[in-house]
Formats: sequence, structure tokens, C-alpha cells
Amino acid sequence: MEKNRSLSIVAIILALLFLGTGFWAFTLNKKAKALTAENEAYSQEISELKDLKLQLEAEVDSLEQAYIQLEEENVNLKGAYEEAQQEIQRRKAALRRLSSKSNEEIGGLKEQIAALLSAKEELEKAITALQMENDSLRALTGQLSESLAAAEAENRRLNEVNAALQKEKERLTLASYKANAFRVEVERKKPKVTSKSRRARRINVTFDLMNVPPEYQGVQTLYLVITDDKGTPLPVSNPIKATLNVKGQTMDIFAVKAKEVNIGENQRLSFTYDLEQRLKSGIYRAIVYTDVGMLGAAGFKLR
Repeated sequence: MEKNRSLSIVAIILALLFLGTGFWAFTLNKKAKALTAENEAYSQEISELKDLKLQLEAEVDSLEQAYIQLEEENVNLKGAYEEAQQEIQRRKAALRRLSSKSNEEIGGLKEQIAALLSAKEELEKAITALQMENDSLRALTGQLSESLAAAEAENRRLNEVNAALQKEKERLTLASYKANAFRVEVERKKPKVTSKSRRARRINVTFDLMNVPPEYQGVQTLYLVITDDKGTPLPVSNPIKATLNVKGQTMDIFAVKAKEVNIGENQRLSFTYDLEQRLKSGIYRAIVYTDVGMLGAAGFKLR
């Protein structure tokens, strides 16, 4: 009887110990699952931040064609349970280490993301500035192309005027009595050469008369005629009208200036004419005549 009672007590104690051990194991398992869930939450946050970092890297790469390489660190945690309490302690220690490392990694990733966003913003600003500069350059190129086309057209017109003058010189110039080194220069108010119509104030014409035959030597009247590219004389307040006898034919001219010169065998002569009004941009002709024909001529262009 007493032996049966002792066995019952032992059985009850064993049952209580078994129940206590089960409850203790259940509690430990519940805590382990909670720690595992918390660990997975940290891992998920790290994974999402890494995905955001990679996305920003791709955006920055499309702007600057350079990848900022970031090493991905994968931490594999392995452990084995020996005893429930020790495992929980190891888990807690591992969780503390993981939390500390995760916080550091998250902070580092956030700093890198901030740097990437800043770099992206700077690159976008630089690209916007370059696009504006390119637009300005394209507009300037268009203007330069138009100006170049206009200049080429003016040069063609000037060449046509000079070719026409050459034909006129051949028709109106005596073979033995003509100017050499015929030169036209336009000056502004201060004695300085200019090609701008708004600054033109004076026209200088210089030329040489060399090896003049005796029959054309002596005192003669020289006439300076200035016309536009169509041959229309410049409008002046007192134009000088003269009738010339050129190769047996008479022709009328309207000069802006005339002067008497004692022609010798060799000399260098010049005309200076101060403009009464500003000239428009375009092509003009300067021609010097004598009573017996044309001495020389040249076209000039004002912008």
C-alpha cells in the first residue's frame, strides 16, 4: 500500500515535471519564433533599402555613365541549439549584433542614397544647362549660317560688280593711259579703316599712273564717281556734271569730286571724299575718269 502511494507520488511528480518541461519548451519556442520574425523584419527592411539603392544607381548611371559599385554583404547566420536557454541567449546576442549591424548598414545605405540623389540632381542641372547651351548654339549656328549665306551672296554680287567694272574699263579705258594699283578704303571719323556702313565717314581712293605717254601729260581734270551696285550715283548736294569724249563717243557723268592734276610720266594720285550722309549697307563702285576715258575702278562692300 505504501509502495503504491510512493509510485503514485513519483508519477505525479514526473507528470508535473513533464508538463513544466513542455510549457517551458513551448515558451522558449514562442520566444524563438518572435525573435525569428523580428529578424526577418530587419532582413526585409535591408532588402527593400538595397533594392532602392540599386534603382537609384541605375538612374545615376544613365546620367553619368559610371556605376558606383556597392558591395552587397550577405550575412548567413548559423547556429545550433544545444540547450534551450543557451540558444535563446545566443539568439538574443545574435539579434543584438544583427540589430547593430543592420542599423549601421541602414544608415550607410541611407547616406549612399542621399549622395546618389544629390549626384542625380547635380547631373540633371548640368544636363539642363548643357541643353540650354546647345539650344543657344543651334540658334547661333542658324544665325551664322544665314549670315554666311548672306555674305556669300554679297561676295558673289561684289564679284559680279567687279566683273562688270572690268568690262566697262576695257570699253572705256585707253590701253596706254590707265591706273595701276587702284585701291579703295573706307574710313570712320577717326582715321581708321572700317567696313561698317554706320561708321563710314570718308572714302579714300589711291592709284598709280605709270609710263604715261607724252600726249596725255600735262594739266588734266580728274573726276571721282561713286555709285551703288546698279550704277546709280550717290545723291550729293552739288554733284559735278561732266561730258566726256571716250573713244569718239560722248558720255555724261555725275562726280562727287573733281580736281586738276599736272600729270607727269609717273605719279601716285589719290582722292578723298567726305560723305555728306551715312551710306546704307551694300555694294558700291568707285570710278576715276579723265576727259578722255576711265582711269580705273573698283567695287567695295559695306556691312
